[in-house]
Amino acid sequence: MKYIDEFRVQSAIEKLTEAVIENARKLPGTVRIMEVCGTHTMAMFRHGIRNMLPDNIEVISGPGCPVCVTSVSDIDRAVALADNPGIIVTTFGDMLKVPGTESSLGESKARKNDVRVVYSALDALEIAKRNPQKKVVHIAIGFETTAPTIAAALQRARTDKLRNFYVFCAHKIVPPALKALLTSKKIRINAFLLPGHVSAVIGAVPYSFLAEHYGIPGVIAGFEAFDILQAVVMLERQIIEKRAVIENQYKRCVHKNGNLTAQKALQKVFKVCDVEWRGLGIIKNSGLVLRGEFSRFDAVKHFRPVIPAPKKSACRCGDVLQGSIIPPQCPLFERLCNPQNPIGPCMVSSEGACAAYYRYGGHRE
Repeated sequence: MKYIDEFRVQSAIEKLTEAVIENARKLPGTVRIMEVCGTHTMAMFRHGIRNMLPDNIEVISGPGCPVCVTSVSDIDRAVALADNPGIIVTTFGDMLKVPGTESSLGESKARKNDVRVVYSALDALEIAKRNPQKKVVHIAIGFETTAPTIAAALQRARTDKLRNFYVFCAHKIVPPALKALLTSKKIRINAFLLPGHVSAVIGAVPYSFLAEHYGIPGVIAGFEAFDILQAVVMLERQIIEKRAVIENQYKRCVHKNGNLTAQKALQKVFKVCDVEWRGLGIIKNSGLVLRGEFSRFDAVKHFRPVIPAPKKSACRCGDVLQGSIIPPQCPLFERLCNPQNPIGPCMVSSEGACAAYYRYGGHRE
């Protein structure tokens, strides 16, 4: 298959592995690379890349799982909407088990509320058309990757003059979160492995501040073993040569300026806002909210869901998302929190760091 098979050639991967090891000997001490994307987290475990990296290269996970970074308060709002008997709530499957303060969407469904799993926002639109007597709310989470699909659905809803379709918008923007991590100075980050999916939409330019203002190199990477190893080699060379730029390893999918059509759709439907990230708090200009002409589709404004008071939890998913600890360092990991009984979203999502450690490591470090 074109653009797949050519990145699975064993001899090429072996050469890159040798290059990673050889370059590691030239690094100035231990280097910490943050892989921002949850798909990279899973891919590195699946390909065994973490185990083969030299001891002086540490890989830490970042806030790259949209389910994981969704705040407890947003989960509570989604559950409150689902508990409304006059509403059909649609969501993606990995949101069902994410725990809120007192409940989850899955538990709301078990209470006989109408919660349905869909594969796209357009599926939710069809449900709204088939059920004109009901109000349909789609729980919209994700980064710049999925936000354009929500924008397209909202434009179609407006064109079709749907009056029973709403969106609970909890979309987030990746670059401001990276800036927040560097500004907080809670952890040491020497380089970023940047997300391929998000970058396919926004391009490489929005990451330029990492190199220009913080002197941190970054490489946008694909998800095959070849892609990730090549990106690590590129990061090593930047560090060895004492330079910092944003490079694009994933050129077959990512262009410098991104997908302009998707960006125009986002700009037409959304505007940026301050938003809460799990573990990171409120980050300025890191979220998306509906523009005025689309505000009638805003579920929170229309229904004003009441949420319970927050409670403290021993779950340290927030610290995992900041890269300040690895999942096995959470006291709940594996003992009380596992995929069958997830206590935090990092264990729920298929892209969550805790789920990846449990699935591919399954041990405490």
